[in-house]
Amino acid sequence: MRTIISFAALFLSVVLLQLSTGGVGPLDAISGLTLGFSTGQIGLLGSSHFLGFFIGCWWAPRLMGNVGHSRAFAVCTAMGAMGLIGHTLTESPYVWALLRVASGTCVAGCYTVIEAWMNAKVTNENRGRATGIYRIVDMSASLSAQLIIAVLPPASYVSYNLLAILCCAALLPLTLTRASQPETPDTPRLRPRLAWHCSPLAVAGVIVAALSSASFRMVGPVYGQEVGLGIDQIAFFLASFVLGGALAQYPMGWLADKYDRRWVLIWLSAVAVLSCGITMAASGTGTIGVMLAAGFFGFTTFPIFSVSAAHANDFATTEQRVELSAALMFWYALGAIASPYVSSSLIELYGPGALFAFVALGHVFLIVFGLTRMRARPAPEDRTHYVYSPRTSFTIGRLLKRSREGR
Repeated sequence: MRTIISFAALFLSVVLLQLSTGGVGPLDAISGLTLGFSTGQIGLLGSSHFLGFFIGCWWAPRLMGNVGHSRAFAVCTAMGAMGLIGHTLTESPYVWALLRVASGTCVAGCYTVIEAWMNAKVTNENRGRATGIYRIVDMSASLSAQLIIAVLPPASYVSYNLLAILCCAALLPLTLTRASQPETPDTPRLRPRLAWHCSPLAVAGVIVAALSSASFRMVGPVYGQEVGLGIDQIAFFLASFVLGGALAQYPMGWLADKYDRRWVLIWLSAVAVLSCGITMAASGTGTIGVMLAAGFFGFTTFPIFSVSAAHANDFATTEQRVELSAALMFWYALGAIASPYVSSSLIELYGPGALFAFVALGHVFLIVFGLTRMRARPAPEDRTHYVYSPRTSFTIGRLLKRSREGR
């Protein structure tokens, strides 16, 4: 309980931040459909968000070093609020895309501050409990953010202003806390080659994870409308994906710790291909069938990032783990920038089923590449613990480092 209380301000900021910036993605997609945006333009909004996310991951640690944690958090939150309010001033999809860069920068920047603050305050005795609570809070808030569009009218002044209010409210818990600001940590070097050097399969895995998650979360509302779902049903469709991913963490973690992680990745991708086919087939089975298919899709695709990260860490030294985490996030961000626009363009050309055909193709590649890599070298003898890895900032590796090593 003392652990929960000591980080209450940070956790409340996480919830408010997720509700605002996590809700803007599906709201933008539904609003774009209402305003007559093309499917490609809606995909561009999702890609712009992840471009901003990448910028924020790179820039936020340097900003913290210049102005401190609280001011850096305030700067990033202000950018997010301006990005949200700006939606009400124009109906241009290209201006909205620029505004989504601001909201993506806000997400990465704020999470960088929160995770750096937590890492500085936890001890070896409470690190496991604190990070466990943090992951539960983050996942629960992400699930709630997908549901928020069920009650927000699309393309509405009220909707975007409500999200902006929540974003501004995220400032209050962290800036008003009496806890002293920690010292600014050293910025991890961004070395993308480190991830490839440790495990080419892990790099391929995080890119395919980005292809699956970013495409579904940013373009999923378009698919939902194409198969006849209402706005409130689209909210539950997206939430089913997140819930399925949350439920998968424990069993996939157990499998990844017990068996060769390369086989776990290969079989996860094989079942993910099956889930893509089931999701396409479920479009004609009614609302419940579509929701269950989305949950199964999340169950099979969501854990791939964490299993890939665990596999890469098996080949890294203790000193490399923080930089390895940043490198894996870099590759994830590249995949997440490209995939929403590509998948939306495919939907525009070939229909809604093209979204899951695109994702399935990525997983087929991962299966083939995984089988090829198994011939290249044996599995490591000493392995790290499986840890659920949130895709939040380049600094998450500092917080999870000891958890991987069992300390």
